[in-house]
Amino acid sequence: MADLNDDRPTTTGVAEDQGPDDPFTGEPYAPEDGTLRRAHALLDAHPVADGCSGLPWALRHLPWYDLELGETAVETDVPRLREGRVGALFWSLQLPEGLAGNRTVAATLEQLDLVHSVIDAHPEGLRLARGAGQLIDARQCGRVAVVLGPAGAPALDDSLGILRILHALGLRVLTLAGTAWAGEAGLTRFGEEVVREMNRLGVLADVSGASEATARRAVALSRTPVLCTRSGARALRPHPANLPDDMLAVLGAAGGLCMVPLTAEQAGPTARDVADHLDHVRVVAGPECVGLSGTYDSGSAHPRGLADVSAYPNLIAELLDRGWSDTELSLLTWGNVQRVLRSADFTARTAQHRRDPSTARIAELDGQRPRDPTAGRTGAGGDSGAIRAGGDSGAIRAGGAG
Repeated sequence: MADLNDDRPTTTGVAEDQGPDDPFTGEPYAPEDGTLRRAHALLDAHPVADGCSGLPWALRHLPWYDLELGETAVETDVPRLREGRVGALFWSLQLPEGLAGNRTVAATLEQLDLVHSVIDAHPEGLRLARGAGQLIDARQCGRVAVVLGPAGAPALDDSLGILRILHALGLRVLTLAGTAWAGEAGLTRFGEEVVREMNRLGVLADVSGASEATARRAVALSRTPVLCTRSGARALRPHPANLPDDMLAVLGAAGGLCMVPLTAEQAGPTARDVADHLDHVRVVAGPECVGLSGTYDSGSAHPRGLADVSAYPNLIAELLDRGWSDTELSLLTWGNVQRVLRSADFTARTAQHRRDPSTARIAELDGQRPRDPTAGRTGAGGDSGAIRAGGDSGAIRAGGAG
């Protein structure tokens, strides 16, 4: 496996126009050997829980792959996950823009089907995790835990029944954006009922890309911590998906979790820029509110030194050089995600004794007419090709090779 890793290109996914990390030497960032050994030792005890991976969508376009042996066509495979000391991955089920109506539901179900096939085809490296306890079980068995989500709110098609079906299939994170009930004006009555049902099921709310009104209401309403799976600090980089300091403070006060993305667009062109965002979130929201979101295989360029999932030790070494304590780093990599998942599990067990499944409908709470079932459908030249491109043929062939 080491030989395969040595042969893969080192520039894939790195921003093309970025300058060198060190203005004096002109060399890319490379931590001292001693610091890197400390980073490896810390990650052996507290592996990375990566808050967002775009691997499912990337795999559906490959004719063949084997994640166990190594796959250079993507930024994530089992050898590199082990090299990077990654213990858990949140697999994004987000869909490209343009899908609408029941096409979104169908495409999300196909994503879930593909994900289950991929995990089944790679049993020596991956294991599905539906809660905090199963993350620990997977780690103890030497597997990388896969948590399903975030999925986009349009995948519900305004139905709490579909939310429950997606949860039964393994969904654990839902992004509250892109719908009439979670828009610029905030959560509607139906949107609030969605959050309550998510709490009852144990599905975490993600406010990445949500309006400020929606994010604030979700934080106030949810009985479990709220995630922001792809947000840096807007004070350092004015990207619209990054959070302002006042929202970071609100998230931190409520026990939520801001997971800083390792992308050049949101964080900056170097590993040190990512570390600056992590420093800032730690100061503004607290060390219990900061996490990591690789955002690998999402089509984004990554900072120099963080080209794929194997590079996490480089980032941890940089934070060690900045004076982060072992306790703070253990929270960043593993502890904060564990806390949030445990809270969701506990809240769900309690709520299910007190609250029956909600039968509320958007027409009743928000006064909207039922959606036209033909809305968003296209002919053969529309978005059906994107759905056909997935299938699970790649996963089946991968299983045969694995």
